[in-house]
Amino acid sequence: MSYRVGVGYDSHRLVEGRRLKLGGVEIPFEKGLLGHSDGDALCHAIIDAMLGAAGLGDIGRLFPDTSAEWKDADSIELLKKVVSLCSKKGFEIVNIDSVIIMEKPKIAPHIEAMKHALAAAGIDAGSISIKAKTNECMGFIGRGEGVAVNAVCQLKKK
Repeated sequence: MSYRVGVGYDSHRLVEGRRLKLGGVEIPFEKGLLGHSDGDALCHAIIDAMLGAAGLGDIGRLFPDTSAEWKDADSIELLKKVVSLCSKKGFEIVNIDSVIIMEKPKIAPHIEAMKHALAAAGIDAGSISIKAKTNECMGFIGRGEGVAVNAVCQLKKK
């Protein structure tokens, strides 16, 4: 049995007039994430980690932001497609570890809901770790201009 690891990263700007959606969960806040799709940086980082582990490229190649097909796409639906693609290639998810870095709002109260939303995409909730951190008021994150997410995914060949 072979194991493979992939790393994912995504960041998006916070802007007025958009919903804040992370891990498939809408979080009440006065700003949301700007993006071609729904801007769900957690889903995007997980997608990149999975694609990297499977050797299948990155999110931009699979769901280009130049395509009208993916405009305002629900990132949980994109994640479902990637889970299915990895499964068809003979991979099973061992675990996903992720870190959301954001000054406000507080993310920790939403983590369990995020795990359940991600599980609806075909990932065992017990295999998902989501941590929430601030950037101690430093940089674009500290100024409240955006969010960054890191994710790692371990896959095993079935």
